[in-house]
Amino acid sequence: MALTAETESRLYRSLRVAAGAAAHLVALGFPAAVAVLARPGSSLFSWHPLLMALAFSFLMTEALLIFSPETSLLRSFSRKVRVRAHWALQLLALLCALLGLGIITYNKHLNGKGHFLMKNWTLAKLKLYHATSGLVGYLLGCASLMLGMCSLWFTTTVTGASWYLAMLCPLVTSLVIMSQVSNAYLYRKRSQH
Repeated sequence: MALTAETESRLYRSLRVAAGAAAHLVALGFPAAVAVLARPGSSLFSWHPLLMALAFSFLMTEALLIFSPETSLLRSFSRKVRVRAHWALQLLALLCALLGLGIITYNKHLNGKGHFLMKNWTLAKLKLYHATSGLVGYLLGCASLMLGMCSLWFTTTVTGASWYLAMLCPLVTSLVIMSQVSNAYLYRKRSQH
């Protein structure tokens, strides 16, 4: 049975609305569950998991969902208001993450424990994963720049050889950074094993 374009469109929209509603519930539900488990205020450490869950599960997710045409809690507001709310939520997420990091660092200091040490992870592994995830984030940012250079505004403003030259900028910096990170972390680690 073939779906008509209108039925298919309604189906996809309904699925997006359901997925967005689920994202809102999970974004709020996960920090709520962490709050129940951590019991904030029971110890200094207890604030760390809650603040990190609030930052990354709730605030950042909601900051991105603000732009969803189907499930934004602020969809009736102007784009300007939604952009400001996005920035406010991202800043709150950053504040919660920094507070969570500060609390765990101070808690480790008070208890005489090493910073950023894990029993089954070496610092070398942590550095490798940090370098790899940082590289992926950087490359995604550069890819975003390149996509922006394909926009109507950019292609009408910058034309001809200048467009190709502009496109080379994030490409060249990406290759240089990728080489730097690979040489510093990835290739050296393989040769040491």
